[in-house]
Amino acid sequence: MELKVLRSQAGPTEQSVLLTREEECSLRLKIEELEGARSRLEEEKKRLEARLEQLTLAGDYDPSRTKVLHLSVNPASEARQCLRQDQARLQEECERLRTLLGALERGGAVPAGLEAASLPSAKEVAELKKQVESAELKNQRLKEVFQTKIQEFRKVCYTLTGYQVDITRESQYRLTSMYAECKDDCLIFKAAGPSGTTMQLLETDFSRTVPELIELHLLRQDSIPAFLSALTLDLFSRQTQA
Repeated sequence: MELKVLRSQAGPTEQSVLLTREEECSLRLKIEELEGARSRLEEEKKRLEARLEQLTLAGDYDPSRTKVLHLSVNPASEARQCLRQDQARLQEECERLRTLLGALERGGAVPAGLEAASLPSAKEVAELKKQVESAELKNQRLKEVFQTKIQEFRKVCYTLTGYQVDITRESQYRLTSMYAECKDDCLIFKAAGPSGTTMQLLETDFSRTVPELIELHLLRQDSIPAFLSALTLDLFSRQTQA
């Protein structure tokens, strides 16, 4: 999305910039980055001060016996000055971005005096937009391939096992035999135990018609594959005999 800058007609002091939601997020991220940099500088300052104190206690510098020569160009002083300047600059930038973000949240219009220089350029926004579109297109293609493979897998399972498996709700699966006498003749299994390692047969109108198979293969032999195979043979024999 291109960065849009709209200026009002009321005069140069009342000009404003309208920012998009993406730009608002960019401002928030910039504030976080600046505050992180400021925190790192403060930590570095504390570390240096602690190191100086440690050296003093260790005897590196004794004011009563040591004559201090102050250099006209003192590296330590320059470093402290740069540190203070960086802190002030980062603090000022944070405050400017907070004001910019606050104005946006209040009404979407930001005074022109608050420059949006920290926002990404139109070229950067366009490049990011292309990357997002490319990622979305790739994701859509992956979804399509995934759906195709799922359908292919379901058809193979149906052809090899003779059962169509559908997920009715979480951890519940409906099995319908290709030899079922009507479409409502189905079995429902519920996954139980850790990671669904145990399957339980739930009672249905159809399951009540095969009590002998349930008694033999599930209760005695504790074998779901044997039960499903026996049921397939039973249904198949009914169709061939008819």
